[in-house]
Amino acid sequence: QYRGLVVIFLSTILFDAYERRESMWKYIKRNKYLYLLLVPCIAYLIIFHYVPMYGLIISFKDFKFSKGILGSPWTGLENFRYLENPLKVIPSTIDLTAYEQILDYELIRTGYGVTLFTTVAGTALSVFLLVISAYPLSKKRLRGYKFFMGLVLFTMFFNGGMISNYILVRGLGILNTVWALILPGCISGFNLILMKNFVQMTIPESLEEAAKIDGANDLQVLFRVVVPLLKPAVATMVVFCAVNYWNNYFSAMMYVADRKLWPLMLVLRELVVEDTSAVSPVTQMLTSQNRSHPFTLKMAAIVITVLPILVVYPFMQKYFVQGVSLGSVKE
Repeated sequence: QYRGLVVIFLSTILFDAYERRESMWKYIKRNKYLYLLLVPCIAYLIIFHYVPMYGLIISFKDFKFSKGILGSPWTGLENFRYLENPLKVIPSTIDLTAYEQILDYELIRTGYGVTLFTTVAGTALSVFLLVISAYPLSKKRLRGYKFFMGLVLFTMFFNGGMISNYILVRGLGILNTVWALILPGCISGFNLILMKNFVQMTIPESLEEAAKIDGANDLQVLFRVVVPLLKPAVATMVVFCAVNYWNNYFSAMMYVADRKLWPLMLVLRELVVEDTSAVSPVTQMLTSQNRSHPFTLKMAAIVITVLPILVVYPFMQKYFVQGVSLGSVKE
């Protein structure tokens, strides 16, 4: 393997030297500093990438532990006979039995309901709070602007930790409720700054001044003038927040003990990660009679979980790209 690397390296140098009509050693001497700069990178690649490939030789041998890799006899391509019938992208037959069986599992149905509610309600609440917060923060003339921005930026780098958050959620009386899945992650400092930058870059002050001359106050300017122009940014925040709420499972692990209030991602985690040797409702469901193979059921659960996001995301992508670029690039 290493001889092959040396041959490739030397042949490359010889070809380059031949093009320049000079000897290989003169070429190396003339470019010695360039090759010295490459030494750490090449050494790293050989040690951490090519050395582990030495173990691939075992795939072509009838491995015997007592003889080691080099001492074991060669078998050629006999271990790759499965390539005669490789996996197909489009299956020859379509069987939806596994999906029917996984949808019969009660936690999947309740998890879908909880996830849909938290995603819709959480996204709506988050986007509303981001819009009404970003508009005043976009006004640098606002007294206390630096103080408010400091409060936002501080939360991006520091937090009270899991124990403090758990005590807070319990003190608010939302422990073991769906609101424990929505309120703790409702406003993100990153999203708020992105929305603020979008308002600053795209909403001209002359437009707001014209509305105020016509007798509009700040609230009327926000909801009748500014918000209609924030469609790309709002669509971007909808994608950010919806994906975040849909994929959230850690909050449920911390704050929700009732299995009926588990979101879909936590149910999926239990299905995929659960030890099948343990006695649990998941194990009984996966290993019961007249069921598909447990691995097939797990893969069906993964598809059911990610399918809604895969369907919705392409339609929001144009707003997503436009919103991010307009909110982050300053001309």
